[in-house]
Amino acid sequence: MKRFLSQYLPLLTVLAAIGVLVFSPSCANTTTPPSGGPKDTIPPVLLKYWPLPGDTMVTRHKTQISLTFDEFVVVKDAQSLFLSPPLEKTPKYRLRNKSVIVTFESDLDSNKTYVLDVTNAIADNNEGNMYPGYALVFSTGKHIDSMMVTGLVQDCNTLMPVKGATVMLYKDHSDSAIFKRRPDAAIKTDDWGFFCLRNIQDTVYRMYAIMDMNNNNIYEADQEQVAFIDTLIRPSQKVNDSIPELQKYIMTDTVACQARKTEYELNLFKEVPSKQMIMNKERIGERTAYITFMAPYAQIDSIWMTGIPADRLITQFNLEQDSLEIWVNDPNPLPDTLFLNVDYLKTDTLGNLVPTVEEVKLAKPREMAVAKSSRKDIKKEDTTTVFTITAQPETVEQYGFEIEFKYPLVESAFDSLEFRYLNPKQQEFTDTYTVVQDSLNLRKYVVRPTSRLLPGYEYFLKVPQHKFKDINGFYNDSSEVKVMLPNDDKLSSLNLVLDNVHNKYIIDLLNEKRDQTIRSFIVEKDTTLLFPYIKTGKYSIRLTEDLNRNGLVDTGNLLEHKQPEKVKFFKLDDGTAFLEIPEMTELEQSIDVGEMFK
Repeated sequence: MKRFLSQYLPLLTVLAAIGVLVFSPSCANTTTPPSGGPKDTIPPVLLKYWPLPGDTMVTRHKTQISLTFDEFVVVKDAQSLFLSPPLEKTPKYRLRNKSVIVTFESDLDSNKTYVLDVTNAIADNNEGNMYPGYALVFSTGKHIDSMMVTGLVQDCNTLMPVKGATVMLYKDHSDSAIFKRRPDAAIKTDDWGFFCLRNIQDTVYRMYAIMDMNNNNIYEADQEQVAFIDTLIRPSQKVNDSIPELQKYIMTDTVACQARKTEYELNLFKEVPSKQMIMNKERIGERTAYITFMAPYAQIDSIWMTGIPADRLITQFNLEQDSLEIWVNDPNPLPDTLFLNVDYLKTDTLGNLVPTVEEVKLAKPREMAVAKSSRKDIKKEDTTTVFTITAQPETVEQYGFEIEFKYPLVESAFDSLEFRYLNPKQQEFTDTYTVVQDSLNLRKYVVRPTSRLLPGYEYFLKVPQHKFKDINGFYNDSSEVKVMLPNDDKLSSLNLVLDNVHNKYIIDLLNEKRDQTIRSFIVEKDTTLLFPYIKTGKYSIRLTEDLNRNGLVDTGNLLEHKQPEKVKFFKLDDGTAFLEIPEMTELEQSIDVGEMFK
């Protein structure tokens, strides 16, 4: 038997192996690829670095910083390799095995504390998991600065956090410092608009924030947004690694990110340009053109076109008075090029507003210069007065029926409009109405029925043909619009009771993202506002203090130390910033406006 086993055991082993290959279920299933294991969701881990945190007397010349991770990484955003205080040129980097080597094109300053922040900069090479970040602190002198300040940067209109803003501290307190030199300390905000300027000197600073479009750490007013703190600041906290505000969090960790305390809030705004001049010009039709100015509230003494009587011109400024529309009220053919003369106050080389007459050439658009060769080239708008009628079911009670003509009218017959309605029994009636020309748009008219609109009724507004004539000499075709109030019984309503109102305020109901205005009001006294036909969801209530009573949300001015007009969002007693409105509900919410803006 032993002889048999010794002779045939190798053969039995081979046969057994073949049997496993033939009958194994996993091998027979040739359509199933081998599993690669669970997806890697762990971000890179920083293993070592040079210089060491807190190192002093670090070389100033050809300084290199090395960050070594537990896996191969990539630099997702080179601009997020941020050195404070910043140098003239941004840091450079190269990858070497599992290390990121950061270098600088110029020497570091002597006796200075530096912080290299790598938040939002590095991810693993395979899955793109972002490294939460790290701040490496070192000094070219014998001392490490130890103070810190925290804060939040947000948009001045929505109060939403702003990611990637540059927060800057200046020991130079002059107004011109932010325009001329780089800051003494700086940092980028994270996804939550949060910033922590760490390891800074114990001294007095001016604090600013900018959206640094070209990453030069200098404010350029014509292109960038800015925010500032009204007073000088002095840091009061010392750096301690146990402080939560110094930790680096994964940005999806909402609880931890929102729990961080902030000392300062900066509201970003776009400044009104300080220089006044004509910026753009365009002739957009045979008899239509516009010019725009760099700054608002352009001061025009007179305006005329060469060879065209002054009384043939129709002009209209927008509300900010930085855009002027011009029409020629003459149905006869006009030259291919119009010469517009504008006598206005223009900023000279010394920065003063001086009377200037500027000639603007307005060439006919190319598509209009080509004659229409056949009837198929002629559009309806080439022979008729073009207009639109707008009526939204949710807002028609507040805003009415809006009729907007493409060109100004020279003949009108608003008494010829036909307004009728059908009740739920399909009985037809007519009603009277009022017509008001829009104060900001001379081509727009608002029609409102005399009687209150009712649910379940169908309302019709008809513009009969051949009743309106525009500056082209064309008459209108007829048009009709129908509207019904929303009849979805799942809709809700909100009564907003405003008390202690002593100024003029703009009240807006916004969606949850705060990027859409559902309905807007302007109030000057205690009142109750009705917001009907609201779908279930979360909403924000924005209150803007209109101190100059112009109906606009005015921006700020850095050199005049003027902040943008105050914006507040109503919060519930528990701090919740949103009203959650369920279905089929009539809500009432009271707001002490004076208390919010005290």
